[in-house]
Amino acid sequence: MDKLKMHSPDLIETNIARLAELFPNCVTEARDAKGELKQAIDFDLLRQELAASIVEGPQERYQLNWPGKREALLTANAPIARTLRPCREESVDFDSTQNLFIEGDNLDALKLLQETYLNKVKLIYIDPPYNTGNDFIYDDDFAENTESYKLRSNQKDDAGNRLLANPEGNGRFHSDWLTMMYPRLRLARNLLRDDGVICISIDDNEVHNLRKICDEIFGSDMFLAEFVWKCRQFTDARSVSNTSTDHEYVVCYAKGDAVSMRGNPRDESKYKNPDQDPRGVWMSRSMLGLATRDQRPNLHYTIVDPDTNNRFEPPATTGWRYSKDRMALMIQEKRVLFPERPDGRPREKKFRADLVSEFTSFPTIIDGIYTSYGTASVRELFGSQVFDFPKPFELIKKLLEQLTDRSDIAVDLFSGSATAAHAVMAINAEDGGKRSYITIQLPEACAEKSEAFTAGFTTIAEIGKERVRRAGKKIKQDHADKPGIDQLDIGFRVLKIDTSNMKEVYYTPDAVTQEALPGLVDNIREDRSPEDLLFQVLLDWGVDLALPISQQSIAGKTVFFVDGNALAACFETGIDEDFVKQLAAHKPLRVVFRDAGFVSDSVKINVEQVFKLLSPATEIKTL
Repeated sequence: MDKLKMHSPDLIETNIARLAELFPNCVTEARDAKGELKQAIDFDLLRQELAASIVEGPQERYQLNWPGKREALLTANAPIARTLRPCREESVDFDSTQNLFIEGDNLDALKLLQETYLNKVKLIYIDPPYNTGNDFIYDDDFAENTESYKLRSNQKDDAGNRLLANPEGNGRFHSDWLTMMYPRLRLARNLLRDDGVICISIDDNEVHNLRKICDEIFGSDMFLAEFVWKCRQFTDARSVSNTSTDHEYVVCYAKGDAVSMRGNPRDESKYKNPDQDPRGVWMSRSMLGLATRDQRPNLHYTIVDPDTNNRFEPPATTGWRYSKDRMALMIQEKRVLFPERPDGRPREKKFRADLVSEFTSFPTIIDGIYTSYGTASVRELFGSQVFDFPKPFELIKKLLEQLTDRSDIAVDLFSGSATAAHAVMAINAEDGGKRSYITIQLPEACAEKSEAFTAGFTTIAEIGKERVRRAGKKIKQDHADKPGIDQLDIGFRVLKIDTSNMKEVYYTPDAVTQEALPGLVDNIREDRSPEDLLFQVLLDWGVDLALPISQQSIAGKTVFFVDGNALAACFETGIDEDFVKQLAAHKPLRVVFRDAGFVSDSVKINVEQVFKLLSPATEIKTL
């Protein structure tokens, strides 16, 4: 039986395989750093395959480039030997919730989620460091080759060393920020459904660079909108230039075509029927267009009121909205409202019944939601300002209203105080939805002189988890009278990124010496629990991390069952044929055992035969 690979997918191998399908003649072999032959791509041939003329060397082209881009791309594709360890004591409703709170580096998290959530996420929200010169960016070490990165990624890193100040005096000020963002955006795109959207909060410092890397990663034709968010409620008088920067941006890109905002609900109060028109309620609307007489002469003509013979001309700078023939038909159908005075302006009767959609277009200026709202929410929940400049959850809730349906998954890569998780619970409480979220936050240390530290929080991740706990309770209290509110999912599973559950021998068996063999009978780290192993198996097999998990005792041994019979896992020792037969009777789709858990080699060999006889559809693996 096969062993699980127990590391995130190697995207380089995947990309080579895809290219091999399209251009098999471009596949070759090359020696790696160890001198071993491996599959590779002949890039000179590939460039020729994609060119209409002879390619002799580098040619000028439109592109965004910066120091560190190639290293960032290489590292984004490299696998990591890490895992997610469940933490029940910090979770809420661990066994039943559909929500995940991942604590750790979001680049690692994105790699770990690649198989499980590939093409499953509807909305990704990112509120990254704005690179103002005063904030911090992730200190990704990309100055190494793939092999050394693989080795390093299997070692536990120090969370305190994951953030780095990026002052404007740094010669790589923009480059370091781009290097940090580029691999995260590439990996995030993989998680999006074909109708998925990514929304990124940003300000003037990097919006120009953000648009360029998003054009490269998502495609310029996938640009959806750049919303201007009026985030400041009152004018800021502190600027040396005597200007008040009152806005930020939310840049949105779609993964595929035919994605649009839902729009705002129409104001039904505008529709009346004072003349008892049998066609129903209507509103008065202007019939003026936007074309000058020189641009559209056919839209500049005289309208005559058939009852009074009053004549009406359009302004020379606008013209009418409709052609002459269309206007004549509208007059005949009594859809034109003529003024009593000859110096007035004819208007159109717009019937509500003629409108197909219940929504109007969503404006690219977001107003009425301010940063101060986010500050007020945190103060209300905690009694003090434990987090600086939190986004208002109403902003993210508006994005959820526009871009998600009631059962979609939303992901927040830079969770901060868990504003997006708050927004998901809030919108679900309002419309009865079952949206779920995955929120990711680095355990960044709180400054010792901060209000957060004084309140007892040592990391930003702790603040986020506590906010979700408090916000969930408050939302239920605020909607206590609403039917079905008891079913609102306010829980979350805490999963912490850590080193692999497997010892180094699992990944580098050739490096083991004869003297070290007696201590390596078991390839699993001693400090790992069965549930730790289960979640690494879920990651490796691409199983949803939010599925319900139950435990059963079979022949005195604990067996985990995921989503009924989707997966059965037993990590105990002393596995014999009697136990295997009883487990096979449950007919699980997949089953996994500890490699060193069998009582003998003969039992291990017979496992596949037992399942082939009693449950032939079961896939079997070991770790």
